[in-house]
Amino acid sequence: MQSVIQKINDKYKKGAVVDVRSGDTVKVHQKIREGNKERVQIFQGLVIRTDNKDSHTSRITVRRLASGIGVEKSFLLHSPLVLKVEVTKRSKVRRNYLSYMRKLTGKSARLTGVEFDRDAVNTVHDKKAEAEEAKLAEETAKAAEAEAAKKAAEEAELEAKAEAVKASHEQV
Repeated sequence: MQSVIQKINDKYKKGAVVDVRSGDTVKVHQKIREGNKERVQIFQGLVIRTDNKDSHTSRITVRRLASGIGVEKSFLLHSPLVLKVEVTKRSKVRRNYLSYMRKLTGKSARLTGVEFDRDAVNTVHDKKAEAEEAKLAEETAKAAEAEAAKKAAEEAELEAKAEAVKASHEQV
């Protein structure tokens, strides 16, 4: 019999999550809300830490260099804001927490790649996340279409005014 806490935890877990390990280079698709608009932002970097693998609070810490400055972000894998995690490269590491990577730059920061089946690792279908991503794409397409229609209406109005001015000048 499951405890009440376990049932609640399972309720908030995603159906399927990619198996991410320390040393993987990943692309994390994250939903960003700016005002009343939403977009998907991709953060690509090296996983330097994985926490609570089997829990609904499982977290990865991803590090990348942006303009020569190290940037780290922690992502909760079961969060509704994380739409997709895609493993692009898998490296050979012997630790779970790669804190030493913070000090390394250039060639010394390279890790030895390991062959892996990229399609098998990344083929995880979470129907809710895919539906959410399709919905966001549809909303942005509708917004762009509405903006184009508004611009066309403004241009038609300006042309009508120009014709009226031209007709009034010809009468004089």
